[in-house]
Amino acid sequence: MSLPTGTARAHPSTPAHLPCADRVVAHTLLNCLLREVSGPEHQTAVTDGHLLLRLPRRGVLLRVALRRTSLLGAHRFRGPVTEPFEDGWKEVDWFRLAEYIHAELSLRTGVANDEFLDQVRSSHEGVSAALAAPRTPPGPVNGPLATYLASEQSLLFGHRFHPTPKARSGEAASWSAYAPEAGASFPLRMLAVREHLVAEESTGAGATAPIDRLHPVPEGYRLLPVHPWQYELLHEHPALRACLDRGDILDLGPGKEPFTATASVRTLYDGEAFLKFSLSIRITNCVRKNSSYELSGAVALTRVLAPALADLAARFPGSAVLREPAYRSLAVPGPDGRTDLGLLEGFGVIVREGLADRLRPGTTALLAGAVADEFPTGPGHLSRLLASGGGGPQAAHDWWAAYLRLLVPPVLAAYFDHGLVLEPHLQNVLVCVDGDGLPVQMLFRDLEGTKLVPEFHAATLASLPPEVAEPLTYDAQRGWDRVVYCLLVNHVSETLAVLADLHPESEAALWAQVRATLQEYADEHGCPPRLSALLAGVPLPAKANLLTRWGRKADREATYVRLPSPLAAELLSGASRPDCPATPWSDR
Repeated sequence: MSLPTGTARAHPSTPAHLPCADRVVAHTLLNCLLREVSGPEHQTAVTDGHLLLRLPRRGVLLRVALRRTSLLGAHRFRGPVTEPFEDGWKEVDWFRLAEYIHAELSLRTGVANDEFLDQVRSSHEGVSAALAAPRTPPGPVNGPLATYLASEQSLLFGHRFHPTPKARSGEAASWSAYAPEAGASFPLRMLAVREHLVAEESTGAGATAPIDRLHPVPEGYRLLPVHPWQYELLHEHPALRACLDRGDILDLGPGKEPFTATASVRTLYDGEAFLKFSLSIRITNCVRKNSSYELSGAVALTRVLAPALADLAARFPGSAVLREPAYRSLAVPGPDGRTDLGLLEGFGVIVREGLADRLRPGTTALLAGAVADEFPTGPGHLSRLLASGGGGPQAAHDWWAAYLRLLVPPVLAAYFDHGLVLEPHLQNVLVCVDGDGLPVQMLFRDLEGTKLVPEFHAATLASLPPEVAEPLTYDAQRGWDRVVYCLLVNHVSETLAVLADLHPESEAALWAQVRATLQEYADEHGCPPRLSALLAGVPLPAKANLLTRWGRKADREATYVRLPSPLAAELLSGASRPDCPATPWSDR
């Protein structure tokens, strides 16, 4: 099966070329300022085709030209970010803009962040490396697996509302060997571990088969595959060296078959199963290791959620969740006799179901983030999916209606009926399309972000160790904020934005279809107060990535800013659509 190879009708709001790294980083920083700082403080205006944005504490006025405005305020920019001088507007380069943000947030919070500028610089280096890496231009890709993997590896710029989406630690040479943007595919490092030194949990027989099949081991040993980059980072660990010297661990060398890096960097796929490894590397905010509670939590969630996931699959046959039925790691005693936590977490690998376990026959899976990318960097971009339908407004509307029917109802039912907080942001959802590019299935993945509402799961949580149970929960309000943010602000609005780039006159109609999908669910399944409020147009929660990064908080502690909702019926009808102020600042 192959996807359409054409592109949708060009429109001035659709970018014709990929931007340079300087421009990408500047626009991304401006997105964050608009959403989290200047926008909420009423320090922005749209006038004469430009966005004006002020940093009042630093005393800076910024301007950028607009490709398209957005009902949600997630505008599309073009050209340089500029500031006024006596002889006119002049460009503010990306690092100068980062310095302005550093100064503004230092004055706003009273706290300095000495990591921030280095992380922005690292992100710029990451974008530059992604743009420089050899890659195949969008075109026919052989087979659904190759097309899927190409979509995973097409995210050159990352999250456009994160201040440092491509920030990373580690050596540049290692990144080029293991980064998805560079098309990385490589064999795993294989270790044979004596059985008494293996840490493992699973949901039952066969759950560890995706690991065990990879390489034979001597009797009395179990196989432990390791990400080769992680092995480079940890191979001199004293306890590991001692085990290797004693023969308790055997280094079997590289495996025979390659695994391909997916968008998360540390999750790899060989066409049969996903393996989620630890990497002692900082990517965006966090060092990407599988903490001990995350290892146990993945298996616990797979086990306890089986009835809920079966119910959702029966009610919404166009959706499925990829389970995580097992993990394996090292349980090597440290100097104090207890399990060495650095090795347990550093070598922990989680098994995730492969596509064949859930994917409908004859369909191609695509990373939702690649479908909804602002720029057409891969074969799964929405402009290409719409090509076979002629790319007109009706084709876009039909595609969008089918997409929403698959995505929205199961996420709402998971929360309202099962107290289950899915995290359906763009990197956690696979869109499965038929030969005409139409969506026919949604696959949700990565149980790390899936949480339980305690009121629904008190007995289950009480049965788990506290260190596992506590990270698995959100209270009902925090869980709802997470659902609405991931579903509507991160996912739906960004996919809608690509459709609006192609058909700007259709933006209100596209949001009306979102509202209709929510209303249909409410009519069929009851309308609880939180959903009623959503339909009434209450502000939408948007994760404050800039302020979270500035405060050096964990993702779980992230706060939200509130965005004016485009869902209120009277706004979508055009009766009272909010206009941007004609003057730069509000007196409010």
